[in-house]
Amino acid sequence: MKRFQTFSILGVAVIVLGSILLATGCGDDAKARVRVVHASPDAPNMDVLLDSKTILSNAAYETASPYTATTAGQHTIKFNSTGTQTTLVTEQGVFAGKSDTTILAVDKLANITGLVLTDDNTPPTSGNVKIRVIHASPSSGNVDVYVTAPGGALTSPALTNVAFKSASSYLSVAAGSYEIRVTPTGNPNVVLIDSGTVNLTAGQIRTVVALDADNTGTTFTSIILSDLN
Repeated sequence: MKRFQTFSILGVAVIVLGSILLATGCGDDAKARVRVVHASPDAPNMDVLLDSKTILSNAAYETASPYTATTAGQHTIKFNSTGTQTTLVTEQGVFAGKSDTTILAVDKLANITGLVLTDDNTPPTSGNVKIRVIHASPSSGNVDVYVTAPGGALTSPALTNVAFKSASSYLSVAAGSYEIRVTPTGNPNVVLIDSGTVNLTAGQIRTVVALDADNTGTTFTSIILSDLN
């Protein structure tokens, strides 16, 4: 069992842009924001190129970027093994203006692919926080997710039967201290991931990414991304 690592999102990361992104605003000159995560447990460090220009370099597994602003419109993204011309993934897509998107490179290297998610960074209602879970662990099977008070009993999962390469809807909960635990579906006696106590302040949005710990695929870990505040 591994504990969460909470990132301040200062690292660089690499990823795959694989689909057209939906607009949350209008205007061709509006900026889009994109955040990327290296979530492929046995892939090497990677460089990411935007329209042939290197924008992130030497990104390691379990590393996420901050949101990066770019122009709305069509772009080509290449993800190369660091320091080489070996391209692991090439994708083209349209960034919509005024959109926030998280893009993850997921699965093991032999099957590496992109997971493109539209983020909802609309602030939570007064006094609340929003939490989303992304299942990016290729070795864990379907999982249940519990969001409880620290030390609370695992009696009622907040999310059930979450499949690999899927993301939950946003959970809205009151600000406070929580413990987030991930178990195999239907088996609360086996805790794969335990966040320990996570203190959440009103107005925050957080994304939890469940991961294999490393290229062995035998243990599990997670990172928590700061979406808002």
